[in-house]
Amino acid sequence: MSDSSTSVELAASLRELLTRLSPGDRLPSSRELIQRYRVGPATVARAIAVLAAEGAVVTRPGSGTYVAVRARPEREVLDTAWQTVALTDRAVDTRLITEPPGPAPADTITMDGGYIHRSLQPTRALSAALARAARRPDAWDRSTASGLPALRAAFAEMTGGGVSPDDVLVTSGGQSALSIAFRAIAGPGSPVLVESPSYPGALAAAGAAGLRPVPVPLDSDGVRPDLLADAFAMTGARLLYCQPTFHNPTGAVLAAERRRQVLRVARASGAFVIEDDFARHLGHGGPVPRPLVADDGDGTVVHVTSLTKPAAPSLRIGALVARGPVMERMRAVRMVDDFFVPRPLQEAALELVSSPSWDRHVRTLGADLRERCARLAAALAHEMPAATLTSVPVGGLHLWLRLPPGVDDTALAAAARQRGVAVSAGSRYFATEPPAAHLRLGFAATADHAELEEGARRLGAVCRDLGPTEH
Repeated sequence: MSDSSTSVELAASLRELLTRLSPGDRLPSSRELIQRYRVGPATVARAIAVLAAEGAVVTRPGSGTYVAVRARPEREVLDTAWQTVALTDRAVDTRLITEPPGPAPADTITMDGGYIHRSLQPTRALSAALARAARRPDAWDRSTASGLPALRAAFAEMTGGGVSPDDVLVTSGGQSALSIAFRAIAGPGSPVLVESPSYPGALAAAGAAGLRPVPVPLDSDGVRPDLLADAFAMTGARLLYCQPTFHNPTGAVLAAERRRQVLRVARASGAFVIEDDFARHLGHGGPVPRPLVADDGDGTVVHVTSLTKPAAPSLRIGALVARGPVMERMRAVRMVDDFFVPRPLQEAALELVSSPSWDRHVRTLGADLRERCARLAAALAHEMPAATLTSVPVGGLHLWLRLPPGVDDTALAAAARQRGVAVSAGSRYFATEPPAAHLRLGFAATADHAELEEGARRLGAVCRDLGPTEH
């Protein structure tokens, strides 16, 4: 038998040996292979060379020969075209609430967020609350669908107006509450009246529920009751979504007389009002108006509130407040969705809002937000004198800036992102065509005042670059 045929046979024998070994295992030495298979050194060398060429083994001079790490087979490309037919037309549009594509520069200044910076969060109080909650012997027991009775009582007390714990349904934050309310109250294809502009997350949730947003203009005093009445009459809508206090994005507060008018118009139309009270704890130090639900005597208002905005993004605890059959409907929707909010998070939220540190935090946060708001407003006046602030709000997290004529908000937001400052294009906040170009600028997500002012400087430079050319 030739040396060549012998090496082929030895390579075959070694392949069989490899099946019993694991990647990284050491093969017998050349001397051991010579003795075991009764072949010469050249035969062993040729067989090992063949296996190394195949990628089956790795030789390490002075150490030996080892089983190579086997490459994973390429994943088969699946043919999922059939899903296009099976999924029909129930696509969920998240373009209004998703991040822009592509990575932002590493030093990007965040002025497009809806949460407070870590330095503004009650981190110690949150950690202490979570630790105390975890020590409870029943912390991991099941909660009721409505939520912990003590936490519902805390939300009822915050709301006021005679609201009882039985009127409260604990939710996984405000966005979950909106999704539950939209699906419980109106059927697919129904119109829902929304302020114009409005919160993109609400527009997305309404769309996901199959509803058709119909815009109603607002001014510095909030939604206009005369146009609201016309919209109810023309569309036959049975639902209004609004943010009466520190509106997102404009910061407007619904005037006292208009609050009464909005409720009267809704009652006359046989409609519900979803009151998104996300900014209840985000006042800048002055009085915060009573929620609409506190003055609602016949179950017109479905109230949405949350602890997420004033505390931290991952404290996903909110509540729905309502009276009558609509509450039973919403409770049923939440049970179908996920049964209940995780009890440890509810216990931590209860510990937080029951602590004396919570009121101190809200007061301190309000002062910080007021200072940041003033700093950004002054910086914008200096860096972007051709733009116009609709108002300087007395609560909330944002400024609403009207851009100079000829400046496109989407193009400006994209260019600003490339220059290291993230802002929100105003067109995202309109259910239909916007009347003018705006930006929503957050002042709560930056690290400090200097970063906030630097963001305004960068934004002003981008705006000047994109401004209309004079001839």
